Amino acid sequence: MRTYKLHLIRHGMTEGNENGQYIGRTDLKITTNGIIELEKLRDEGVYPKCDLVFSSPLSRAVDTAKIIFPEREVLINNNFKEIDFGEFEGKTPEDLKDRQDYADWLAGKLPATPGGESSVEFATRLCTGVAETVRYMMNNDCYSAAIVMHGGAIMTLLAVAAVPRQKMAEWACGNGRGYTISITPSLYQRSGILEVVGEIPESGARVINGKQKDIMK
Repeated sequence: MRTYKLHLIRHGMTEGNENGQYIGRTDLKITTNGIIELEKLRDEGVYPKCDLVFSSPLSRAVDTAKIIFPEREVLINNNFKEIDFGEFEGKTPEDLKDRQDYADWLAGKLPATPGGESSVEFATRLCTGVAETVRYMMNNDCYSAAIVMHGGAIMTLLAVAAVPRQKMAEWACGNGRGYTISITPSLYQRSGILEVVGEIPESGARVINGKQKDIMK
């Protein structure tokens, strides 16, 4: 049985990234430097060829998809949005350091930020988005797709559904970077397991599935 490849790619740099802010629902654009970096990576040929390109609806993801896959239509899936940080939206750790609810949230004592989306809700909709993507690929006889999404979304999705098993922070990736996952339909339909098989781009050193793999800088 053929396998399906999904390339999870984080959007380009925004001012929120540069400032270290918690940015979820805020619809920021990519910075000029972020655009330049994406174009450089694209021109270096680091991005895989894909039959389909999906994206979060937020501008930073859609614009990234259009830059790195200019020949493809961008298909929007609302389930790939970043988490809603509620009252912490737009704040930095320095802004929040004196709040007890922030400390409790970091310690895992709160299921969600005040007024925000819970980690369980977030993970559930991300997995729903992947299931919708795989079903679309199968129905349209496509075997390779990119999903342009957010750093927190990639970390959360892989932490809950991917092998090899790793903590969320270990799945962090830079802007314009990401991971390639392989999906075997029979296994995925039974268990929802995603197998990480590589990184985008390949440079550095990490072991994935027992093999030495490159890690993005």
